[in-house]
Amino acid sequence: MAGLMDLLDSDLGQQIISGVSQRAGTTENETSSVLSSALPILLGAMQTNAATAEGKSGLLGALLGGKHDGGILDNLSGFLGGADLSDGSNILGHVLGGNQPNVENKLSQNTGVSSDKIGMILKMAAPILMAYLAKNAKQSGINKNDESSAGGGISDILGGLLGGNEGSSTSGAGGLLTSALDQNGDGKLTIDDAVSAASKHGGIGGIFGKIFGK
Repeated sequence: MAGLMDLLDSDLGQQIISGVSQRAGTTENETSSVLSSALPILLGAMQTNAATAEGKSGLLGALLGGKHDGGILDNLSGFLGGADLSDGSNILGHVLGGNQPNVENKLSQNTGVSSDKIGMILKMAAPILMAYLAKNAKQSGINKNDESSAGGGISDILGGLLGGNEGSSTSGAGGLLTSALDQNGDGKLTIDDAVSAASKHGGIGGIFGKIFGK
């Protein structure tokens, strides 16, 4: 599975960066910098939430039913041109909870982009990320019981996008990533670790660069 940085480097990623920049009033370099750090934070938070049965069930329900079905990727320019930011706000509320202002402030400090513009970027990025996850989940044949014909599940998809090996969250690149982001040394990747890494290490995108040679 292609990793998250591969997505940003793709034609789809460039379309996302360009469209988000126009809507948020940021340069493409600024938008790319924000997304390179913010998207792994969002994925890491989703992975943490999916570690519980309730969290996994909620994520699967959102990905496999309702409006987060990947459809916006078929008309990305239309979505970015008139994105409903309230949807992104709801997603961020579920994923980041009370950590959202902290995440926005840390990303602002790290990238030099104002926190209000970062908030707008995140509100557009969140539905796109959900659509991308939904598309991957459907392609993998995952159902609401978190099963697929290949034997993987949503945790494998999240780990794959974060650079981990399918079927393993502790080995290979995934283990290196968790080790790099685990700021408090408890062996677990939490949102607090992600925010701390964003401020201390030049963004999680910078850590990806060190690990994967990007």
